[in-house]
Amino acid sequence: MSSEKQILTIEQIKEYKIHLCESEHSRATVQKYECCLLQLHTVMEGKVLTKSNLIQWKQMLIEQYALATVNAMLAAVNGFFCFMKWNDLIMRQMKLQKTLFLDEKKELTKADYKKLVDTAKEKKDERLSLIIQTICATGIRVSELKYITAEAVQSGRVRVNNKGKCRVIFLPAKLCGLLKRYLKKQKRTTGMVFVTRTGRPIDRSNIWRAMKELCEKAGVEPEKVFPHNLRHLFARTYYAREKDLSRLADILGHSNVSTTRIYTAESGTVHARQIERMGLVMI
Repeated sequence: MSSEKQILTIEQIKEYKIHLCESEHSRATVQKYECCLLQLHTVMEGKVLTKSNLIQWKQMLIEQYALATVNAMLAAVNGFFCFMKWNDLIMRQMKLQKTLFLDEKKELTKADYKKLVDTAKEKKDERLSLIIQTICATGIRVSELKYITAEAVQSGRVRVNNKGKCRVIFLPAKLCGLLKRYLKKQKRTTGMVFVTRTGRPIDRSNIWRAMKELCEKAGVEPEKVFPHNLRHLFARTYYAREKDLSRLADILGHSNVSTTRIYTAESGTVHARQIERMGLVMI
């Protein structure tokens, strides 16, 4: 395809969106890719795409976002270029140095988690308390809450279909008991456990906002509180007990163990204690 035709249009973005949906990408991924391409469309203002102006856009991203976010945006754009067969425009992703330790200011501890659950209970928000416990006790993504159904609670097993993969998650007996009691109060025997008053799945932004509202009363820093950090806490707790990274990757639904390894990173304080216990400094 000639460079004269390498102009990003809304129609092309719509075509690519259809392609992603037909390729069974998750709704969140499709929305993310579409948003990124629309941003590029706004920046380019109908100009012919060249490697030069794309590199300038990439530099702008580097100045505004974390490198992991930049790479996610580049992946979205590069995927579109492959779809259009504009391979000459594909950009290199940024090389990220492996993070050895967690940022303790953003690490949700088990004590923090308990404070959030207790505060939700104090506020009489049983649904939020159970959402927090369900994510943390199973390691599911917030987008996978829709698979927690009354039927799954009865069987103690959840079949999750996400990102083209299917996996089975076991629900702890105590959690099943709490969810059964909640469903009984709601007078429901079928369908999703966590729904709005109109019966629709709860939006992830609403869960995020509700969790943030617990922070001040719970005495937990807001930087630590978001749904995905509950998944990280599950991963660290599981790995600390079992030391089975491959099995943990299966539970979390990761295709690559390298992704799982990020979830199990320890804090710098924990690592420092381990080094001290080695006793290799002679006095």
